[in-house]
Amino acid sequence: MPPVFAHGRLRLYLLKLLDEAPRHGYEVIRLLEERFQGLYAPSAGTVYPRLAKLEAEGLVTYATEGGRKVYSITETGRAELADRGGELADLELEIRDSVSELAAEIRDDVRGAAGDLRREMRAAASATATQVDDESWKAAKEELRKAKQEWKEQARRAKDESRRAREEAQQARRQAKEAQERAREEVQRIAAQLQEQFAKPGGVLGSLAGAWLGGGPAANAPAGSPSAPGPSGAGWAEDLAPTADPARDLDRLLDRFRDDVRDAARDHGVTPAQLAEARAHLAAAAARIEAGLRPGA
Repeated sequence: MPPVFAHGRLRLYLLKLLDEAPRHGYEVIRLLEERFQGLYAPSAGTVYPRLAKLEAEGLVTYATEGGRKVYSITETGRAELADRGGELADLELEIRDSVSELAAEIRDDVRGAAGDLRREMRAAASATATQVDDESWKAAKEELRKAKQEWKEQARRAKDESRRAREEAQQARRQAKEAQERAREEVQRIAAQLQEQFAKPGGVLGSLAGAWLGGGPAANAPAGSPSAPGPSGAGWAEDLAPTADPARDLDRLLDRFRDDVRDAARDHGVTPAQLAEARAHLAAAAARIEAGLRPGA
């Protein structure tokens, strides 16, 4: 069987998978197996050394989470991916062709094995036909019938399992996308609530942004401008248009939220009491977002 990936192509496809989202090595292996519909799965000895080489070249980086390395593509890696966009499109076509070829080879192997079994059974029956009585001949025919029936049943079960695996993978992707969308909405809603807290001049958080929302320069800014958030925060981060990658959109929302709060704290200072209240708000927000990201939430 020819190699699934030509020289250098697996390296390019690893960059594509990490551009979709940060992943650990086992997840990369699982995704490759999924893309090939279970017909091909690279070994850890194939994937991990290539990830390490990409990290050494500055194309990916990693962070340790739960004792595992979670790899992320760097800007240098994205630049190489963009430069090789045409090659990546060719690679996608090659993968589809490889899947078709692998499936055809498996079908040929199964068909050939079944044919060999039938020929062996017929040869054995022919060699002993003159030496056995009618009952023995009937028993041989029954064994052949059972063998054929068992082969058909195994083929049917394999087909059903493959179909179920594809359906489960599709359902998991849908659930992950729905969870990411719910997390995005939760971040926007919690950011709006925290902005309302900042807008209350009498609250502890309000004193952090008193000059910003009260009498400072931002108070006179036109409504809807970046320095003058609405009273309910409904328009917060509306300039961050959604993309086809909900996980990256969530990262952008979190970055915007962090920058807004940090700017207010830098401009007006933070007291221990304000820090304690901000900690409580952030802990509650983190718990709600994590709950929203869980499948089935």
